Amino acid sequence: MLDAIMTYDFLRQAFISGILIGIMAPLLGVFIVVRRLSLIADALSHVTLAGIAGSLFLSQSVPALALLNPLYLGMASAVAGSTLIEKLRSLYKHYEELAIPIIMSAGLGLAALFISLADGFRTDLFSYLFGSISAVSYQDMMIVVIVTVIVVVFLVAFFKELFVLSFDDEYASAVGLPAKWIHFLFMIVTALVIAASMRIVGILLVSSLMTLPVAAAMRIAKSFKAAILWSLLFGQLAVITGLITAFYLDLAPGATIVLTSIFILLVVIGIVGNRKGKTA
Repeated sequence: MLDAIMTYDFLRQAFISGILIGIMAPLLGVFIVVRRLSLIADALSHVTLAGIAGSLFLSQSVPALALLNPLYLGMASAVAGSTLIEKLRSLYKHYEELAIPIIMSAGLGLAALFISLADGFRTDLFSYLFGSISAVSYQDMMIVVIVTVIVVVFLVAFFKELFVLSFDDEYASAVGLPAKWIHFLFMIVTALVIAASMRIVGILLVSSLMTLPVAAAMRIAKSFKAAILWSLLFGQLAVITGLITAFYLDLAPGATIVLTSIFILLVVIGIVGNRKGKTA
């Protein structure tokens, strides 16, 4: 496997991108799950799909845009979607969860519209939906690297504030934390990670990589930091195992990564359940 990675550029780019995504997604996923915002990742992934479909439609309809990387419009759509979610959450203060199905429906509707208008794409839309090892270009990999740097800088700068906001909103307000702006930036960063992950995991499966490793980690971790470390370990294990399986069996990497995450979760639940049973 190492020989193949060293030989083929696309494989090396896919593994570097996958490993970085395996760090970013669970890192943000811990905060998303603790704050009970898991469905926001699904909503943003559907908005990203609308941006990708729109970009593919424009590339097909306007010759000057034929070389436009769909990732750019996908990222712009994801950021716009995160901004709209925050706006809707402020409008429906007592029914904040309404923002998620509204944005998710809008994303799916726009995606279906662009796909219908294009009457099918020359580009394989399947690779955007479920990921593809061979589709990861050097440009895609560099975008993942840049987004990784943004995520790390953001978390280092605001880790304490995010920790407080995740567990005690009232205390955060009492000590004067700019909760609204920090949460807004968190949503922007989450949107960037979802868009950057589409080449490897696929738009429709990326939210799973943000939640499944965290779900497994929360079964065994005894502290917040331990949950982060376990989530990173499970995320890396799922991505590397999923990519190797996808390469040898010629499968969509998104499917193998998510199914590996499910397997890890079931193993963890089984071990913890048996341990508790013996203790009882």
